[in-house]
Amino acid sequence: MKPSTNRMLNRIKSVYMFINSHGTVTTQELVEEFGITPRTIQRDLNVLAYNDLVRSPSRGKWTTTNKKVKLSS
Repeated sequence: MKPSTNRMLNRIKSVYMFINSHGTVTTQELVEEFGITPRTIQRDLNVLAYNDLVRSPSRGKWTTTNKKVKLSS
């Protein structure tokens, strides 16, 4: 796996774990927490939403779904 792909997957996993531990978060909170652009966060959220791991109950807010996830290191 390319190093850039590995970094992206680790970041997406970190975003998921952050949302899961905080309940509901805003896109802006994620931008500030991870120090990346809103566009990059939106791409990561799109990947998570496509896989039914997060949902947006209202515009700009995110929460995890009840889908079971096995996190490995």
